[in-house]
Amino acid sequence: MVERYARDEMKSKWTQQAKYDAWLKVELAAVKAWNKLGLITDDDCEKIQKNAKFDVAQIDEIEKTTKHDVIAFLTSLSKSLGDESRFVHYGMTSSDCIDTANALQIIDSMDLILSDVKELKKAIKTRAFEHKSTLMVGRSHGIHGEPITFGLVLAIWYDEINRALDLLKHAKSTISTGKISGAMGNFAHAPLELENLVCEYLGLNPAPASNQIIQRDRYAQVITAIAMLASSCEKIAIALRHYQRTEVYETEEYFSPGQKGSSAMPHKRNPVLSENITGLCRVLRSYVTPAMENVALWHERDISHSSVERFILPDAFITADFMLARLTSLIKNLVIYPQNMMKNLNLTGGLVFSGRVLLELPKRGISRENAYKIVQTNAMKVWADLSEGKSALDENGNSLFLQYLLNDSDLRAKLSDDEIKACFDYSYYTKNVDAIFERVFKGVDE
Repeated sequence: MVERYARDEMKSKWTQQAKYDAWLKVELAAVKAWNKLGLITDDDCEKIQKNAKFDVAQIDEIEKTTKHDVIAFLTSLSKSLGDESRFVHYGMTSSDCIDTANALQIIDSMDLILSDVKELKKAIKTRAFEHKSTLMVGRSHGIHGEPITFGLVLAIWYDEINRALDLLKHAKSTISTGKISGAMGNFAHAPLELENLVCEYLGLNPAPASNQIIQRDRYAQVITAIAMLASSCEKIAIALRHYQRTEVYETEEYFSPGQKGSSAMPHKRNPVLSENITGLCRVLRSYVTPAMENVALWHERDISHSSVERFILPDAFITADFMLARLTSLIKNLVIYPQNMMKNLNLTGGLVFSGRVLLELPKRGISRENAYKIVQTNAMKVWADLSEGKSALDENGNSLFLQYLLNDSDLRAKLSDDEIKACFDYSYYTKNVDAIFERVFKGVDE
C-alpha cells in the first residue's frame, strides 16, 4: 500500500538505480584515493572517472550467472572501460562498497525524514498557539480530571516530537560512517590512508575499527530512532481518534467534499487518516527486532543481515516519509470544536473542580483525610445524579457539584459561599499556560 502512495523523492532514494549510483560513488572515490596515493596514474584515473557506467538490466542479467550482485555490478562497470578497469575495486571487499554506499543512501533519506519532522513540528506549533487558551477537560484513565487547554496538549506533542528529532539527528551522525578496510578489516591490502581519503571525499567518518562490515548497532540506532518517532506519532493519532468519537467530538479530521465514510451508512465521517497512521507506526516499530538481531553476526560477519536490510531500510524510510506527510496534513487541516470541548468540560457537573476544593480545606485546619471525605461525599452524589440522567447544570448554569457543596454544613463552616464559588474559576487552571509555552517553544530550533 505504501509503495503505491509513496512520495517520489523518498522512493527515488531506494531504487536499484539509486543503489548502484551510490556504489559507483564509492568505487570512484576509491579510484581517486588510489590515484592520490600513487597506485593509479592520472590518465587512468581520469578515464575511470569520466567513463565508468553501469546498466541495471545488464547487472540483473549478469547476476543470474554470478549469483553475486557486487561482482555483477563490477562486470557491468568494466564493460564501459578499457584496461584501466583493473583498478576498480582494487584492494576492496564487497562490503567496503555496500556498507559505505548504504551510509550515503541512509543519510540522504534521513535528511528527508528530518525535513518531514520539522514540518510536523511547525504544524503542531501553529495549532498550539492558535488554541493556547482553548479550554478542554484533561483525562486520566479516559475519565475527566481537571481543566486544561488544547494548546497544552499540542505543546506536549511538540516537545515529544522535538526529542524524536534529536534522536534522528544522533542516529544520522552515527550512521555517517564508511569503511575501506578489506575483507577482515585489517587493512592488509589497502592502507588506512585510503579509507581516510575515501571517507573524506564522500563526507563520511572512517569507522575507528571494522571487520568485514560496518557494525550493525549503527543501523539499529537508525531504525530505533525511526521507531521512537513512530511511537510518538501514533500517540498523537490515537488521541485524535479519541477526540473524534461521537461521544467526545472535540476535534475531527477534515472531511472533504465528496468524501465518503461508509458504503452502508451515509452519515459516517471516520478518523481514517489517524487510523492509517496508527497502522503504519505499528509496522515501523516491527523493524526494530530484526535490526537489533542483525547486530549479532558470526565472527567477522555472515550474510544474514543482508536480506533483512534489503527490506527494512527502504521500507522504513518510505513508510516513515509517507506517514509523516499524512500526519502533518492531518494536523494542519484538523477541525477543532471549542464549544464541544467546553460542553464536555461541564459534562460532569463541576466535578473537575474537586481537587481545587480539596486543597482549600487544609488551609482552614482540616486534615487531608477529612477534607477528602467532605469533597468525595459530595462528588459521589453528583455521580449518582448523572447516572440517573439528571442535568449537570441547573437553569441558572450552576453545576450540581457546586450546589451540593453550598449545602454542605461541614464545608460551609470553613469556607464562605464566595470562597466555594471561587474554586470554580477556570483561570486558576490556565494561569501558567504562558510560562509552559515559554519553556516548550523558546529557543527551539525549527
